[in-house]
Amino acid sequence: MRLIGESWIGRLGRLCACASLVLLPIMAQAAEEDPWEGFNRAVFRFNDTLDIYALKPVAQGYQAITPQFLEDGVHNVFGNIGEVGNLANNLLQLKFHDAGVDSGRLIFNTTFGLLGFFDVATQMGLRRTDEDFGQTLGAWGLQSGPYLVLPLLGPSTVRDTAGLLPDSQLAPYPYIDHVPTRNLTRAVDVVDTRANLLSAEKLISGDKYIFIRNAYLQNREFKVQDGQVEDDF
Repeated sequence: MRLIGESWIGRLGRLCACASLVLLPIMAQAAEEDPWEGFNRAVFRFNDTLDIYALKPVAQGYQAITPQFLEDGVHNVFGNIGEVGNLANNLLQLKFHDAGVDSGRLIFNTTFGLLGFFDVATQMGLRRTDEDFGQTLGAWGLQSGPYLVLPLLGPSTVRDTAGLLPDSQLAPYPYIDHVPTRNLTRAVDVVDTRANLLSAEKLISGDKYIFIRNAYLQNREFKVQDGQVEDDF
């Protein structure tokens, strides 16, 4: 019995040692990427509570009463507005081919697509890019810095937060003088964005904070590197 006990304890010890070797790099990486985790989790809880009791029910109601073709059209209109930012950031990254595609999409969807309600450019083979100033800073060699959860805005990094101001100047809101129209347009944009994320919630598992953090950081790295990301394994 003593030998059996020692054997079991030995195996347990080796298992714990192996687990520690695996977890240490993960913990070190998490500490490096998210040194402000305590603050971030507090803001995350605030955002999540606001989402659960306000934004998500509105998005679900919007999705329930809006015909699919209208919901798609509204989403396309905001996507068409976003082509301005895509175009500017592709030019700043010297991606002239993608900038040309962005220009074509903006022209065709605005005219033939009735201000972007119909995404005719995709049907023509002009594939949409997704660029912002945070990615531009990354393309210029600026590191992302620590992970940061912003009140109301959600996941970000120090670099991506710095990119919010230039991106905001490429959105239509600063140029809409009529305040009710500006507020209504912004509200519809937020609700549309949230409605399009409803189906993605089924993918979340485990610690919601960690899941969203890891998904965000991996997605941003993928975008900055234009998909050229090495597999850690």
